[in-house]
Amino acid sequence: MLNVLRRGTHGFQTESAGADWRPGPDVVWIDLVRPTREEEFAVETALGLELPTRDEMEALEPSTRLYQEDGATFMTATLLAHSSAPKPHATPATFVVGKGVLVTVRYEKLRAFEVFGERVREGEAQSAVSALLGLLDAVVERLAEVLGRAGDSVEAASLSIFQRPQSGNFRPLLTDLAHAQSVIALTRNSLVSLARLLSFAALAPEISGDPERRAHLDSLQRDAQSLTEHASYQSSHVSFLLDAALGLINIEQNGIIKFFSVVAVVFLPPTLVASIYGMNFDRMPELHWPLGYPFALVLMVISAVLPILWFKRRGWL
Repeated sequence: MLNVLRRGTHGFQTESAGADWRPGPDVVWIDLVRPTREEEFAVETALGLELPTRDEMEALEPSTRLYQEDGATFMTATLLAHSSAPKPHATPATFVVGKGVLVTVRYEKLRAFEVFGERVREGEAQSAVSALLGLLDAVVERLAEVLGRAGDSVEAASLSIFQRPQSGNFRPLLTDLAHAQSVIALTRNSLVSLARLLSFAALAPEISGDPERRAHLDSLQRDAQSLTEHASYQSSHVSFLLDAALGLINIEQNGIIKFFSVVAVVFLPPTLVASIYGMNFDRMPELHWPLGYPFALVLMVISAVLPILWFKRRGWL
């Protein structure tokens, strides 16, 4: 799909890109979402640029992700997609600034792009560079929002772990923590990738020669750095909570085993007494004794109480 933003208009316009497609002089931003080869070829022909393939976008080498060619600056970052879904994942997104337009290539729906689309309706993004900086603002804000939501989830899990009733179910808590850890890790990777993009964007001729744009970019870099540090803290907090949850599980399991061990030890001596007097021998001193039965019962009670007193004295109960 090929979306076009024109200067002075509100919102995107979806266009069909044929072989003779050309952007008008008022085009500010060309957004390619899951583009076909025909759409890529049309944009490349119209602008005289060679857009990176999906394999090049997913590569980790800086030479294929951040470079300048044919008077344009090519920058690819790995962004978080579907953060609220059960299985969030990372997806590459390419930003190209040159020939007076901003070109973005992506293969997933990204919330930051939709948020920035709402801002465009308010009259922002009157040039390619302002569109780029505004879009990067939206990306950073979206990652901050995702981190904030993950932090709330982690805090709720923390309260549930340390204030939960005894013998409660830990499975939902561990599931929530695992999902939060996955989102935080993917968000941190996105921020690291975005930080590299922001550093390279300062080399773009459209930005390097403008102090105001450089200051805006520096502010974005500081935001990305602080969010990266916050993501690292959140990740360590989740690791602590996972260890705490596993520790509490072990404590409860040890308590259960301890209970059954004490019960087994307490009933072992009475069982021994009952086994002895349950033997079918003719010559047993207490067999015909009138007080034999009460004597056996008292002996079993004493043999059960003595281990309990011993455990309490040792501090095991």
